[in-house]
Amino acid sequence: MTPTDTMSARELYQRLLTYVKPYWPVFIIAIVAMLIFAATETGLAAIMKPLMDGSFVERDSDTIKWIPLGLIALFLVRGVANFITSYGLGWIARNVIKNLRSEMFDRLISLPASFYDQSTPGQLMSKLLYDVEQVANATTDAILTLIRDTLTILGLLAWMIYLNGTLSLIILMTVPIIALLVYKISTRFRRISKTIQESMGSVSHISSEIIEGHREVKTFGSQQYEIKRFDKVNQQNRRQRMKMVATDAISQPIIQLITVLGLSVVIYLATLPEMLEQISAGSFISFVTAMFMILTPLKRLTKINGKLQRGIAAAQSIFALLDEKAEQDDGTQTLDRARGEISYQHVNFSYDSKKGAVLKDISFHANPGQTIAFVGHSGSGKTTLVSLLARFYPCSSGQIQIDGIDINALSLTNLREQISLVNQQVVLFNDTIANNIAYGQKAHVSNDEIIAAAKAAHAWDFIERLPDGLATQVGQNGVLLSGGQRQRLAIARALLRDAPILILDEATSSLDTEAERHIQAALEALMKQRTTLVIAHRLSTIEKADQIIVMHNGEIIEAGTHTELLNKGEHYAELYRLQFQDK
Repeated sequence: MTPTDTMSARELYQRLLTYVKPYWPVFIIAIVAMLIFAATETGLAAIMKPLMDGSFVERDSDTIKWIPLGLIALFLVRGVANFITSYGLGWIARNVIKNLRSEMFDRLISLPASFYDQSTPGQLMSKLLYDVEQVANATTDAILTLIRDTLTILGLLAWMIYLNGTLSLIILMTVPIIALLVYKISTRFRRISKTIQESMGSVSHISSEIIEGHREVKTFGSQQYEIKRFDKVNQQNRRQRMKMVATDAISQPIIQLITVLGLSVVIYLATLPEMLEQISAGSFISFVTAMFMILTPLKRLTKINGKLQRGIAAAQSIFALLDEKAEQDDGTQTLDRARGEISYQHVNFSYDSKKGAVLKDISFHANPGQTIAFVGHSGSGKTTLVSLLARFYPCSSGQIQIDGIDINALSLTNLREQISLVNQQVVLFNDTIANNIAYGQKAHVSNDEIIAAAKAAHAWDFIERLPDGLATQVGQNGVLLSGGQRQRLAIARALLRDAPILILDEATSSLDTEAERHIQAALEALMKQRTTLVIAHRLSTIEKADQIIVMHNGEIIEAGTHTELLNKGEHYAELYRLQFQDK
């Protein structure tokens, strides 16, 4: 597939039209309606000839009688055709938007973690909301104007040629000049549109940061700093918009001026005595009416160019997202329920080869039911190490096995079914407590099972005190709950999942001492039946681990039990001493 950044406007638009293809019956009906509408425009100019010649020159009573009825019929047909066109294309547009958003959302769900490391939520939201609407305008509104107004202009030109070919030729001479101008303007429109979309992403990104971090902004008194930061990207967006407005404002009068120059020459020649002898009053009025009627669709055609180019630039942004490679999933093997044996064999990993390795020659083994704890300073690679187990990132080299099977041989879905995760940064959804605890369960979960998990995680005490209990809405990312309450819900979710492998990444970091004591008791009971990988800064929470692995700069520098490592008196012992020296 051709990369989107090298695709021409034509290629992008052709790909865009594939989303219209499923609705071709409605599209054909709309085109027929456009054709009828365009015919009524020509009919309106044509009716001027018998109106003038029959009423004022020949004074034909029959002609005078049917012309009013003809006008009424003409505008009835025109109105019906306009409704069918607008409604039909509007229906297609909303379906195109729905399908594009569904495809984009499906792609976002399947993209690897590395993609999100390089993107911001604001930029992605801008693509999903703003860019799609621009595309809809290009696929339907632009088509409406392009087809209907082009047909109208062609119909009017055909009528003018029928009336007087010599005069019509003068009008046609302006077409190449207008075409060249439109081409030049189109290139500029598309370039500016791409910049506008990028600036919209920046506006969305900064806005979402402020909304999510409003407490930090207020606490650190950074309101003015954030206002200036937002004003910078807002001004950039305004400048790009004004470039678009200026280009549009300049192009329209220039094109219209060229057209009017042609019309003026035609009117001058038509009023010469020798020309007046060849053309009747009705034909002359009909010809002039057609000339002036061409101006309106021509104006719309010049205006639609900006909308069309915005849509094409938006399509480039959308297709770039849709063409991103999904998570690689070549695994075909499955496990009903893993025993929980985990083996890392000479694993190396780097996010970017230019920045060096993050993990270097990592090897360890965990038997089913064992607890392996990882300690070390921030940035030592602990979280990255456990992230590789769920294949959030692929190993650069080496191998990771579960029950003797390479994790790459397992399907992603089946692999992740074997793992429960309680992260340091708890993610809750804007839903009820019950639905957050039961999140991801394939089968129906009863309230009794949810309550049992909540009790085991020591979350039931605060849940039952809430007015709506399990039906309580937690707000965006659990904002209505305390940090400790959020983490207990996350632990309840992991307990209910009942996976054979458990990853705890600072799972008790936001709990007070009393709550932590209860949680540790619940986790110890849970760990007896599961293989657990624990990342902890509080060394008191991992004293009973079967093995403690000390990491530094992406390497394992020490391993053993709590007692063994203290007796060695090296890195772990130093960490332990520093943590407890003030106690």
